[in-house]
Amino acid sequence: MTRKELEDKISQLKMDYIRIQGDLDKMESVGGNVSPLEKTLQTLENELKELREQLAAAKE
Repeated sequence: MTRKELEDKISQLKMDYIRIQGDLDKMESVGGNVSPLEKTLQTLENELKELREQLAAAKE
């Protein structure tokens, strides 16, 4: 991936993370099952970490 593609992907994942975090907060407030959303957030965190590492390597 190019540097621009990495930055775009990171931006998209951040937006997804924020959206899912909001969904989780809503679900939690009504006593719903938040486990699947928590797993999704963890997956996004891992993807973001990997992409940031790739971006850092691309800067070198």
